[in-house]
Amino acid sequence: MTTKTLKKILVANRGEIACRVMRTAKQMGLTTVAVYSDADKHAQHVKLADEAYHIGPAPSKDSYLVADKIIDVAKQTSVDCIHPGYGFLSENSEFALACEQNDIAFIGPPASSIEAMGSKTRAKEIMHEANVPLVPGYYGDNQDTEFLKAEAEKIGYPVLIKAAFGGGGKGMRVVEHAKDFISALEGAKREAKAGFGNDLVLLERYVTKPRHVEVQVFADNHGNCVYLGDRDCSLQRRHQKVIEEAPAPGLSDSLRKEMGEAAVRCAQAINYRGAGTVEFLLCGDEFFFMEMNTRLQVEHPVTEMVTGVDLVSWQINVAAGGKLPLSQADIQLQGHSFEARIYAEDPSNDFIPCSGRIDALFTPTESEFVRIDTGIAAGDEISPFYDPMIAKLIVHDDNREAALGRLSKALQQFHLAGFSCNVNFLHNLANHPTFQAGAPDTHFIEDQGAQLVAKDEQQHTLATVIAAFAYMSTLKGSSASPWQQLTGFMLNSAALTNIPFTDVAVQAEKCADGFKINLNSVDYTSSGTVENGLARLVINGEKVVAHVIQTDTHITVMYNAQQTVIELIDKHYISEHESDALPLAAPLNGTVVKHLVAVGSEVVKGDAVVIIEAMKMEYTLNAPHDGVLTSYCFGEGELVSHGDMLAIVEEQEAV
Repeated sequence: MTTKTLKKILVANRGEIACRVMRTAKQMGLTTVAVYSDADKHAQHVKLADEAYHIGPAPSKDSYLVADKIIDVAKQTSVDCIHPGYGFLSENSEFALACEQNDIAFIGPPASSIEAMGSKTRAKEIMHEANVPLVPGYYGDNQDTEFLKAEAEKIGYPVLIKAAFGGGGKGMRVVEHAKDFISALEGAKREAKAGFGNDLVLLERYVTKPRHVEVQVFADNHGNCVYLGDRDCSLQRRHQKVIEEAPAPGLSDSLRKEMGEAAVRCAQAINYRGAGTVEFLLCGDEFFFMEMNTRLQVEHPVTEMVTGVDLVSWQINVAAGGKLPLSQADIQLQGHSFEARIYAEDPSNDFIPCSGRIDALFTPTESEFVRIDTGIAAGDEISPFYDPMIAKLIVHDDNREAALGRLSKALQQFHLAGFSCNVNFLHNLANHPTFQAGAPDTHFIEDQGAQLVAKDEQQHTLATVIAAFAYMSTLKGSSASPWQQLTGFMLNSAALTNIPFTDVAVQAEKCADGFKINLNSVDYTSSGTVENGLARLVINGEKVVAHVIQTDTHITVMYNAQQTVIELIDKHYISEHESDALPLAAPLNGTVVKHLVAVGSEVVKGDAVVIIEAMKMEYTLNAPHDGVLTSYCFGEGELVSHGDMLAIVEEQEAV
């Protein structure tokens, strides 16, 4: 392959990965081109690019997944290379081939390599030929439901159903019992079709208590291939990673070398080029091939932090025909790195994704120890059409203990208002004794239950006091005059303000240097300032620094990684019983995927009634009580908003 100079790059993606690729491309002197959907018209990757072009409606199937539209933009703008990021078209062999046919360098492997690994069934065959150990399963093309059910019986339950062309936990189901197999299969196929355009699935024995360890490989067109260390990605919820680290802790030098060399063999077996990741299940000192991701991984920054390598720069240079700048002997790992994925989701409600406007965003200061990869800013909208990841928080230090300490501190400084996020959950993870002692297995989060999503009650109380101080601070100028307040007062007595919090009775009294705040019959003396969202207070002699955002309806306090939202009573206030979530109301913005029960049918409390899809995942809503399904409020394929009633189940009168 001859070397050529690449001058103009199109990034066929959105969000933080589009921004991350563009930053390196700009440093290398390339002109950058963005594409965007209706939902991303004002997105950060559009603002960062030198040029930007609209490619369709918000749903990814009508925009970011339409290869022809992206190729048309590439030809129109005369780009000489395309970086696909991850997700979307990054592992689409037809897209890679279309780039090649239009003389556009695809910053990724050849179409043949993607095709070989794109089907997990074919990938297993190749790895078997390369003498890489595999988990027992069925990897063929026969997708007949009864045949697959029979294969599951042969494998033995629990069985893992996995999208053959997918990843990221989408199109994946764990089936414990044979009676649940068909419904799980149907759900996995729907998710796979929606997310990857192909509903082919494979079956594997579900390995209990494994670790998820992967190896970063890199190859050029000159016969060179290296591995750049390993990563542990065992901390997962819903089969999606939340904290990754490099290198994987607890591996012997011999095991680390064996896995690295096996990963290189995997890449060489398919004539690979560029950045790729080989994923393994690690069970003690045994490892089994899971899959090879023929693209840049979400967690690639931890590898960059411990190797000092810019993997996107390597990708661009290799796509231009260059050789790898380092040999295997040259690659040395320095220190330890963690990445925490910050999602718009509610961990206390089964990690359900959230969408909405970012009212405020405060992040830790970036340095040689702290890095933030993101594609959003305060004021941006988190769309229900895409993955809910907000940012990646990456830290590095000399050893694992020090790096984990940096992660904990950085999470305390990452504050967001506007909707729920998982920062407190991540902070609880980072400080859990089991995780601090070493990487646990992939079931750790599930096994911990509510412990990891628990809120610190002492911090919640302190946040309420901070919110009360912030509220009183907005009354300055009028609070000294009782005639301007709707609170009772008595002459020659202290003026008390009843703060209109919906869930707790709080009173405040103006003092010479602040306020005395009474909460749950306990007095808190407070002084300090709240300026530009930053509260610097002294409460009962303790110095407190927090971020506070106030709107007409609520106050959000962000303190020590914990987000506390306190509702304010106003003319639109709805009583608690009226605002309870309805069982058949949409839990978030999304699309109705399937009606599961015929109108007029009798249902029993807990029966699955309707499925909606949002942020690339499916959610099943169940009957709230025994009765008859009288109607659906939305048809299959229709968009719904958070709180919309999806179906009506009428209770039957007792005879």
